Amino acid sequence: MTTGTSTGLWVTLSYRDADAGMAWLTAVGFTERAVFRDDADPAVVHHAELDWPQGGGVMLGSHRPRPAWPDQVGTGSAYAVTDDVDGTYAAALAAGGTSVREPADQDYSGRSCVVRDPEGNLWSFGSYRGEG
Repeated sequence: MTTGTSTGLWVTLSYRDADAGMAWLTAVGFTERAVFRDDADPAVVHHAELDWPQGGGVMLGSHRPRPAWPDQVGTGSAYAVTDDVDGTYAAALAAGGTSVREPADQDYSGRSCVVRDPEGNLWSFGSYRGEG
């Protein structure tokens, strides 16, 4: 758990099975910061936060139709920086992800891969940290 810090950018997703989504993200390398469940139905996750080791994080919850949010689950995408692209790719597949693009060196610098999580969201993991 992270304490005493704030994150300036969050990816937000909804999952049909939020617990399975959190388990997959944890297996890939995220750490759980907070989970708020429904008192009447603990299987419903109203809000969860998971931190990525190199910074940033994911906010997620159980899917429920509501205005201003996508109607369909599995339509999100994110890029996460990692020093171990191949290891993260292997962990993502072992946890039930599907390969979209195997790890490869990129022309613009760095190495990256793309994996679809069990609910269909696209996750790019790469060593390229951006310019600056």
